[in-house]
Amino acid sequence: MSGSRKTRSVANAPDTALSSPSERILRDCHSLYVDQDKGLVKIASSLGLRLLPPRKKIIVMIMGNHSAGKSSFINWYVEEHIQKTGVAIETQGFTFITSGRKRESLTGNATLHLYPHFRPLLEFKGVTDYLCAEISTSKQKKFSLVTFVDTPGLVDGDMVYPFDVNSAITSFGEQADLIFVFFDPMGQALCKRTLNIVEKLSEKCGDKLRFYLSKADEAGRETDRQRVMMQIVQELCRRPGLNKCGFEMPTIYIPNPQKQSRCVNQIDEVCETIEKTINQAVQKTLDQLEKDCDLITSTISNKLAQDRANVSYNKSSYINSFLCGFLAFFLPTLFITSFIVTTFISEDLDSLVGEGLARVLTVSTGIVMYLWEWVPEDGQLVSIIIFGAMCYFFLVLARYFARQGCKTLTKKEKKSLTECSDYVQEIIKAKKRKLYEEYLQQCAAEYDF
Repeated sequence: MSGSRKTRSVANAPDTALSSPSERILRDCHSLYVDQDKGLVKIASSLGLRLLPPRKKIIVMIMGNHSAGKSSFINWYVEEHIQKTGVAIETQGFTFITSGRKRESLTGNATLHLYPHFRPLLEFKGVTDYLCAEISTSKQKKFSLVTFVDTPGLVDGDMVYPFDVNSAITSFGEQADLIFVFFDPMGQALCKRTLNIVEKLSEKCGDKLRFYLSKADEAGRETDRQRVMMQIVQELCRRPGLNKCGFEMPTIYIPNPQKQSRCVNQIDEVCETIEKTINQAVQKTLDQLEKDCDLITSTISNKLAQDRANVSYNKSSYINSFLCGFLAFFLPTLFITSFIVTTFISEDLDSLVGEGLARVLTVSTGIVMYLWEWVPEDGQLVSIIIFGAMCYFFLVLARYFARQGCKTLTKKEKKSLTECSDYVQEIIKAKKRKLYEEYLQQCAAEYDF
């Protein structure tokens, strides 16, 4: 009864209860990306860029043989009985355990809406039908900033999974921020399927792997535990990529006040690892926000610079097109006019077009006729053909330059780009600096600097 009352009180708590600085920072960074009006994702999309909004929580995937204590650990961390536990293979699919305002259970496609990052992966691997999500209102430890992924219990032999479990777990691990590998000391620790998946994961994301000897209190005496751990470590070290110096495997088990054990319980180190990863995620998110802002502003700057270059190029192309077009029509007109003008007497030409224009026509046509007299009679036809081809060539050049114009931005588009750049520089970056200061203050408070 007390547990249910506690759950209801948390569920009814106002949003201000979500007041941890890390949670607030990640949530605010996420909103800066997904805002419908001026989110970075929308701005980037208009520029032809693709940005992924940062996750508001880290993802911790837990894998291991069946009955290794994966679900028990999740229940202990959340302090709520969410996942079934037992010796039987309880988990044959993937379960997301996350926090929310209301206790709910989701399956299949409904879960995909919560985790769009995994949609291509899940649809490709055929895992959708074996996917569910458990939403809890718990605020214990750092659960509000964590999403656990409980994976299928792994066994050797004739066990048939409804999908390619090795490939699916490997793909999930690549997307996760942390991968906990639980080894059960009660006979299944050296499950070959588990070791094969761990070896595959170590090739792609070895820095995320953390190994634990779970249920360490059930391993018998200290000598028995040491023997089991040595067997596991030796088997792992035989695998390429896992034979690292300083290999660590803390012993953990779920604390039970009614069952005392002399075995050292390092389960608190698991919580510290999660907390450290959360802090790293906050730093990475803030750093990525800065990089994405710089990417957007530099892209806008390049677009505006390219537009200025296009305007200059269009002007040059227009001038070239005009000059070539002018020559294509002016030269034949001058040639024909020269023969016509020579038929007029100067007095008649003066009275017809005026004295000034008549003088210009007389000089220009005189030059043309002087040059024409240098052409032999038997070569005049060829000269006319060459002259016509030259005029046609000028016409082709005029059309070519006219088509070389580049598309330029409208005044409205340039104004919109400038406003976006100013918004990112003055609003988003200012918000990022404020969030970073808040994060540093949190670190100072935690470590008493």
